[in-house]
Amino acid sequence: MRISDVLRHKGSAVCTVAPYTPMLDLLGLLNDRNIGAVVICEGDNVVGIVSERDVVHGLKDRGAGLLGLAAGDIMTRAVLFCDPADTVDSLAETMTERRIRHVPVLDNGRLAGIVSIGDVVKSRITQLENDREQLESYIARG
Repeated sequence: MRISDVLRHKGSAVCTVAPYTPMLDLLGLLNDRNIGAVVICEGDNVVGIVSERDVVHGLKDRGAGLLGLAAGDIMTRAVLFCDPADTVDSLAETMTERRIRHVPVLDNGRLAGIVSIGDVVKSRITQLENDREQLESYIARG
């Protein structure tokens, strides 16, 4: 299965904000949309990502002062991207090795979606269920 298949099922919507977005607004988005990460963009360019993990690290390092910062102050700048043609299995391996839970998808340099570790797990479970059904059908015909 490919990342494009995952996006076809889940959709391509991505929550994005500018680097100067106040932290309280970013936290509101994470809470209100029940999401774990927000992609930080300047125009059409992805410049970072802020995940729940970034917020936790920011709180540990800066305490309540975090709330007076902007998204760009705590964003992860070294963003790992994937391509719609990448396989779910290869992305799962990379996400596991690098301990990353959210990966933006770039299609010809443009933001085309975001894949979470939950999306990857759901995709793999679906594939396993399909494989099981095919094996059961094969055995029943046997």
